[in-house]
Amino acid sequence: MPPRRLKPALRQRRLENIGLPMTLGRIGSLEVRLAQTAKDVKQAQKLRYRVFYEEMAAIPNTLSLVSRRDRDEYDTLCDHLLVIDHAAAPDVAGKPGGQVVGTYRLLRQEIAARHGGFYSAAEYAIDPLIASHPGKNFLELGRSCVLPAYRNKRTVELLWHGIWTYVLHHKIDVMLGCASLEGTEPSRLALPLAFLHHHAPAEGEWRVKAVPERYISMNRIAKEGVDVKRALQALPPLIKGYLRLGASFGDGAVIDHQFGTTDVLVVLPVEKINTRYVEHFGAGAERHAA
Repeated sequence: MPPRRLKPALRQRRLENIGLPMTLGRIGSLEVRLAQTAKDVKQAQKLRYRVFYEEMAAIPNTLSLVSRRDRDEYDTLCDHLLVIDHAAAPDVAGKPGGQVVGTYRLLRQEIAARHGGFYSAAEYAIDPLIASHPGKNFLELGRSCVLPAYRNKRTVELLWHGIWTYVLHHKIDVMLGCASLEGTEPSRLALPLAFLHHHAPAEGEWRVKAVPERYISMNRIAKEGVDVKRALQALPPLIKGYLRLGASFGDGAVIDHQFGTTDVLVVLPVEKINTRYVEHFGAGAERHAA
């Protein structure tokens, strides 16, 4: 059988990831790996469409509506991390190969710099942060989603195992990206926003503000009035996961009307990752290695 044709951007990603194993990790029937083909990327886009547009409240543009895929110009620049369930039913064409049940989009600084910058820069003033750390290598995380039936510890652990393997391979120093709270009325999100503002702010050299024209204050409740237990219960699992890893959050939230969310900026220097998670996955990402 002749090799499957790849789009130039995907072929370039493959070359840049030489040295990474094809399979980044396994737990039972679940495998985590990078997208290798245009079909892989389409499967990730279809999953994102199901979660963001069918399950949640995102508003598709014409291209996404017709194709039933969440897609934008950044997809050709990014690596796409996939969790695949090999025990799932075959696809609609009856072909084996498992089902994509979770995904993350990864954009490295060197690629973003050649193509106009990071996606997050439309919401947060991250360029000065990057410029002030010329020796640091940044990675943007985004478009994370998991099918409802797979929103459990195993899937999330595999996603993070894949990210950790990727971080080590590409010698990443800092991860950042937007994370979302569902809804576009900050007054209804006052408790979780105030909690992040008072208890997990990015400080000093890592402090980043939302761009002025989109800035929404997170300081909506005085610190002494924040019920920490209730606030944690109100946070999405993804943001709670970032907190456990040791992440901090930018100054100001941003409303994304297309996706029906209120976004916050996650900042996570690798050196600040909670040591128990480094020990859990292994300094060389060997815990779930295939």
